[in-house]
Amino acid sequence: MQYLEFEKPLADIEGKAEELRAMAKTGGGVDMSKEAEALDRKADQALRDLYKTLTAWQKCQVARHPDRPHCQDYIEALFTEYTALAGDRAFADDHAVMGGLARFNDQPVMVIGHEKGNDTKSRIQRNFGMARPEGYRKAIRLMDMADRFRLPVITLIDTAGAYPGKGAEERGQAEAIARSTEKCLAIGVPLISVVIGEGGSGGAVAFATANRVAMLEHSVYSVISPEGCASILWKDAEKMREAAEALRLTAQDLQKLGIIDRIVKEPVGGAQRAPKEAIEAVGKAIEAMLGELVGKKPEALVRDRRQKYIDMGSKGLAA
Repeated sequence: MQYLEFEKPLADIEGKAEELRAMAKTGGGVDMSKEAEALDRKADQALRDLYKTLTAWQKCQVARHPDRPHCQDYIEALFTEYTALAGDRAFADDHAVMGGLARFNDQPVMVIGHEKGNDTKSRIQRNFGMARPEGYRKAIRLMDMADRFRLPVITLIDTAGAYPGKGAEERGQAEAIARSTEKCLAIGVPLISVVIGEGGSGGAVAFATANRVAMLEHSVYSVISPEGCASILWKDAEKMREAAEALRLTAQDLQKLGIIDRIVKEPVGGAQRAPKEAIEAVGKAIEAMLGELVGKKPEALVRDRRQKYIDMGSKGLAA
């Protein structure tokens, strides 16, 4: 387990417990199990206390934890008969965006998501989950297909933002994001989004302009990263803690503002400590949200989705 900066006191306690167990194995029959168990209890309580009072910046760190389950993990665990669909039929296939036909609880759906990768090789291949224009155009193609065949669309959001490289800008990054957002608003099928890690800027909105938006308890969703915000406002990226608080990017803040509809509770210590539990919780949330939408007429789904975003500004001002 990789410990985050604010988890260092916890790391010390758990490390001492492991040392005692190691000494017991080589200590000529000396029983240290009681001492180790006492440290385990202390570590468990420390973990609970830490995660009860996370700051916005600490939640950013948790949301970015490399051991959190990623899009591919959710697809493999929650969906059956997944058939990947590749390419935007114009330029290339963007490996930062994965998507295809699948079944969720035996219901045919289209699933689309950002994939960050889980080791150095896959992270480079997936461009750390930062999509290029062809990734958004692939998503548009898949949403069009889902609309044509009346399939609900489920999107899994986990990106620091759209890729800001020169080539991406030359190929129309802003236009691709705008058209993907427009397509989200236009399709006449249920659209459900879950922020499973980072929801960064337009790169996230392009997949998450949905009928129902859920966030994992320790995920974040914002117009810009705290570091980027701090660099612009204070000319100092080290002020990311203040920026994180000002951005109101936590699931709890965003639910109060009416930006998201539901918070999916994570295991104690975050999804990275119990990935299977976290994935199951997301599966239950998707099932519940789909149940609220299936059976609605296409025009009602489009109207309700558009109204949701029109109302969002007034709720934000009231908050």
